[in-house]
Amino acid sequence: MSLSGFVLPWLRRLEPETAHRIAIAGLRFGVAGGWDIAPDPRLAVSAFGRTLKNPIGLAAGFDKDAAALAGLSRLGFGFIEAGTATPRAQPGNSRPRLFRLAEDEALINRMGFNNRGIEAFSRNLARAANLAYQDRARVAIGANLGINKDGADPLVNYPALVRAVAPHADYIAINVSSPNTPGLRDLQAADRLAAILDAIARGAGAHPPLFVKLAPDLDEAALPELVAMAIGRGIAGLIVSNTTLARPESLRGAARGEAGGLSGAPLFARSTRMLARVRLLAGDRLTLIGVGGVATPEQAFAKFRAGASLVQVYTSFVYQGPAVIGRIVTGLGRLLDQYGCASLAETIGRDADRLSELELGHTG
Repeated sequence: MSLSGFVLPWLRRLEPETAHRIAIAGLRFGVAGGWDIAPDPRLAVSAFGRTLKNPIGLAAGFDKDAAALAGLSRLGFGFIEAGTATPRAQPGNSRPRLFRLAEDEALINRMGFNNRGIEAFSRNLARAANLAYQDRARVAIGANLGINKDGADPLVNYPALVRAVAPHADYIAINVSSPNTPGLRDLQAADRLAAILDAIARGAGAHPPLFVKLAPDLDEAALPELVAMAIGRGIAGLIVSNTTLARPESLRGAARGEAGGLSGAPLFARSTRMLARVRLLAGDRLTLIGVGGVATPEQAFAKFRAGASLVQVYTSFVYQGPAVIGRIVTGLGRLLDQYGCASLAETIGRDADRLSELELGHTG
């Protein structure tokens, strides 16, 4: 049995947040080792001003303080998004605040941006950027930024956060879509988000490519104005999507009634449908990162066909461990063979029309 095959069942017996803290500690100290994934040139992608070995990344929320980037970068990801970091350290919501729905291949969290604050986060990013560990040259690092629950001023906070991480990140994600910070999702309104992006443009100085992370629960009628605003402000792209407040009737897990954001398999259809609709509005004028419910090569492939240039995993990484990365990367190569594609780039957006009408009960 592999180390992963031994450790994962043990971790699943622990309270979820305790298991997560142990996993972060293990990654910090190199316990997970490295995972060799055979490179496939057809999966290499240009993003964030560099060439990534593959388009599979880790979504924000796993390494909130950028404390385990060295260990995570040895697992085979093409890119890793750390955070969410806020201006000041905050404990987040009271525990318990993370719940497994194993029967549904899902999680519910109401963490509330628990993190050590932007100063500690930036120090860890700088340390990671200076490390000469294996594959760092081909693993891009993103910084996901948010605001504190109390005393927040988005027009001041976001530019300051961007300034703090700009020297150390390959891209920056503006998080206005977590459901666990009161009022945060209101910042997705086109006029309010435009004001934040204008404040960043005025006050943040030079910075790496900027992305905005959206909620899957946005009113679809708001998407045209929001996408047009994003294009007009010259941001690099959108991340579609964050967790959902929706609760499908199909959920079976005992924790299905807990408050918070739902991630994993039940989010796949909702997030993929929204991704395809954004692609139809934006074309190739925005780089789209697809996230939500990806656990198999087929689900990742659907995200690309919906319009994503890059795909992130989170819940499947929690349940399957590092092996999920290799399964998806290897499986994507087989799917390219099956569809007769010379490169993954040929697939991007090709089924956006059909997937924009995806039934919300669809899982893959």
